[in-house]
Amino acid sequence: QVQLVESGGGLVQSGGSLRLSCAASRIIFTIYTMGWYRQAPGKQRDLVATIDTSGYTNFAESVKGRFTISRDNAKNTVNLQMNSLKPEDTAVYYCYARYVTNMVKQYWGQGTQVTVSS
Repeated sequence: QVQLVESGGGLVQSGGSLRLSCAASRIIFTIYTMGWYRQAPGKQRDLVATIDTSGYTNFAESVKGRFTISRDNAKNTVNLQMNSLKPEDTAVYYCYARYVTNMVKQYWGQGTQVTVSS
């Protein structure tokens, strides 16, 4: 069974930084696009950032210039470095893995809470 385990969430003051990590197991990590979504209370789950198998990255407009995403294929991990955090970044952050061929394989982690105080 595929597992995505997030870590690194917590409470931080506005302007601070956090680094989220996601460790993947039981998947061929190198063929998956990896990413992060977030969901604030009462809102839908939204894309934060993705990184594909070539290292191409994509970011939500709201986090461009503040967040970076990276992957370590040797360790089967994907990281989200979050700088200049704002209270509106408060949400549960979910790691995901996606592989598309003639079908879609997609997996989610359990989520990690990020709270940014003003």
